[in-house]
Amino acid sequence: MAQKKYLSAKLKGYLREEKIQLWKPPYTNDNKEAGLELKDLAQKYSAKLNCNANEVEVILEEIRCKAVERGTGNEAYKTTGVATLEVSLPPRLWKVSNYLFTKSTIVALFHRLAQTYGFEENFIKIIINKKQLDLGKTLEEQGITHNVKVMVLELKQSEDDTKRKVQEEEMQHEEEMTKEKEISKKMQRTKKGLEILAEREEYLDPDTAPYLDIANQTGRSINIPPQAKKALLLAMGYHEKGRALLKKKEYSVALPFLLDADKHFCECGSELLNTVDNYAVLQLDIVWCYFRLGQLDCLDDAEKKLLAAHDCFKKCYGENHERLVTIKGSTGREKALFLRLYLLQGIGNYHNGRETEAAQYLQKANHLFQELCIDPEKVNNLLLLGFSAQEARLGLRACDGNMDHAASLITNRREEKAQIKREERAKRRKRLESVDSLKSMGYSERAAKEALHQAQGNLELAAKIILDNPRLLLLNEEEEEEEEEEEPVTRNLFEVPKESIDQLVYMGFNLEPAKQALIAFQGNIQLAAQVLAHYEGVLPADLQQPSEETIPSEESSSSKDSPTESAGTSSVSTDEDMEIDAVNEILEDIPEHEEDYLDLTLEEEEMVIHEYMSYLQNVDAKY
Repeated sequence: MAQKKYLSAKLKGYLREEKIQLWKPPYTNDNKEAGLELKDLAQKYSAKLNCNANEVEVILEEIRCKAVERGTGNEAYKTTGVATLEVSLPPRLWKVSNYLFTKSTIVALFHRLAQTYGFEENFIKIIINKKQLDLGKTLEEQGITHNVKVMVLELKQSEDDTKRKVQEEEMQHEEEMTKEKEISKKMQRTKKGLEILAEREEYLDPDTAPYLDIANQTGRSINIPPQAKKALLLAMGYHEKGRALLKKKEYSVALPFLLDADKHFCECGSELLNTVDNYAVLQLDIVWCYFRLGQLDCLDDAEKKLLAAHDCFKKCYGENHERLVTIKGSTGREKALFLRLYLLQGIGNYHNGRETEAAQYLQKANHLFQELCIDPEKVNNLLLLGFSAQEARLGLRACDGNMDHAASLITNRREEKAQIKREERAKRRKRLESVDSLKSMGYSERAAKEALHQAQGNLELAAKIILDNPRLLLLNEEEEEEEEEEEPVTRNLFEVPKESIDQLVYMGFNLEPAKQALIAFQGNIQLAAQVLAHYEGVLPADLQQPSEETIPSEESSSSKDSPTESAGTSSVSTDEDMEIDAVNEILEDIPEHEEDYLDLTLEEEEMVIHEYMSYLQNVDAKY
């Protein structure tokens, strides 16, 4: 297949150079059939390429037919508005077919593709322009235009044995349906789990509430604006899920997660993306996934993505990797990323008929592969010392294969990580204690967290921020969740107990401000007294309620004791269980080692390097 793509690219190059239009006479007659001149052209190019003339003629005929179909499609589009999609099918149906569509929905497209090519509708995904399509919109609404490439992913391996008994077919179908439902549920759980972890804050018990954080290359947390941080956490979470599936070689399932990661990374801002290598690694993983699916042609900007990855690596690591040496002391581990980068660039150039450039990149990749090869005996010796296989590989690559240096590096890194972990847990515990301190003063948990965030952890300053900010004083978790559904008047109704008013009056506050403060804080005497004292006995206007809203109501005062509070307890418990499962599933895919993305075994890369270098050797032999 790769050799055919190369030959096709070379022929297209010759046709462009000589301005030959195969869809026109003399190469195509009035009946749109091939003219005799096509054979002469095949003979000419076969001599030039030192290839079999019949093979060249077959490829030229494919190019001609495709050009005729495209011309017919263009005419139809101009006259009727009916556009053509270029459908790229999974490997088992390895061919490209044109598919006509009008303003139909994606659901209709699924149905037609399933009917035409024998898919199960629930077992395929459609990706166009690196995006999964919205089932509820038409193709036109999503910008799907004439001659767009469509990539069809099949989420199951179908059986071609037509001689199976009917009963066996039914059993197989049921198993596949069950498997597909599980895949769908898994994807939904992943999204749910990532959203939960991305929204969790650092003011939680470190022993019971795991949360995601962003660290630098040494493993220490870094401060990022909240909105950018959430987008980055989601992007990195989807990327880790996609990488976990790539390791299992489940490419068709991995690709949607990688594309989701790309979408969220783009929400982070170019300045942030240029300072971390995560985005560059993601670009490599996306291109690699397309390649392993045999659909590299559907990634119209593969070269652009690889160039973006290369530029990002330069900005993050330095022109000559000097920043890496400063931070990590070596560049050996990151060389695995450059190996994959050069390999993919070599493959892309080969597919486009640029054998000279392909050879240069493949030689670079092969050179790095020779550097990164690890002696299995050294790995085994490090395993006997109690290190993991991953630590051994990364350590040996960082130390150029020196086992003693690798052992020291791994040991030191373990100690550094343990120290950082202790420091981070202590910081988180201190933040949690600060929240509890503010809560003991009568402030809500949400107000405490927001004030501490603004005060950068300073407890005294956080307390002042809360008192100086009436909006924070009214923050309440339960109210905030329900305020969109409730009327403001209903939410703020509260019957003030006379004894509470008397207590505040006894402290020296006037009757009306005391009553207003108790209404604002739902009877919390401690908080009402603090605010009145802070504002010298006058309640801020933001906290006051209009007089008609302060009329006591038996319904409102008794509503808190209503039995409806207990309604839905079982469903809440079920939701919590589902959230725990979703979070745990995400945590399973997040690697323990922060450099897991650098730990490429290079087994696949080795085979691909040899495969494409053999193609180039064949090209050299022909010339």
